[in-house]
Amino acid sequence: MNKIVGYRNMLGLTQVEIAKKLNISKQSYYLKEKGGVPFSDKEKIVFKEMLLPIFPNITIDEIFFSQ
Repeated sequence: MNKIVGYRNMLGLTQVEIAKKLNISKQSYYLKEKGGVPFSDKEKIVFKEMLLPIFPNITIDEIFFSQ
């Protein structure tokens, strides 16, 4: 399981729910989550903001780029 799936599960959200928050289709989110299509900078910021209540110091690099 990749990190994005893990973070989504920590948030307790489905792919459909995250897609709505990112204002994209479920299919688009699925492709992004599986690594087929990159997240836009705006989507990365929104995803990070969703994680801040759980991880107040998390960075975009930690979410999307670090191992």
